[in-house]
Amino acid sequence: MGNHLIVIASELFSCEQFRVLFLDKRNQLIADELQQKGTVDHTPVYPREVVKRALELSATAVILVHNHPSGDPTPSRADIQMTRQIVDVARPLGIEVHDHIIVGKAGHASLKGLRLIS
Repeated sequence: MGNHLIVIASELFSCEQFRVLFLDKRNQLIADELQQKGTVDHTPVYPREVVKRALELSATAVILVHNHPSGDPTPSRADIQMTRQIVDVARPLGIEVHDHIIVGKAGHASLKGLRLIS
């Protein structure tokens, strides 16, 4: 998956884009979809829409991915809050959020790796 993220990031540095990788119960990729495209420093993400699409695809897990055009992959407060909202909406419906990965020119950050989500 690492190379996949690098390709996504290299195409997205001009504006923020939020993608969702939808996974089945064996963690096999069902779909990689662009959910939202934003400005240079913001992308509106609606937890309801992420979960709705996961249900439509019968996904049991998702990986959230977005880029920071600034190049700094450090998660913002808004990134953390939005991710936790998606986790809170998805979990009762049997959809696990495996991670939220933020990609920047300086590398990437994993909210799970940073222990910002469980």
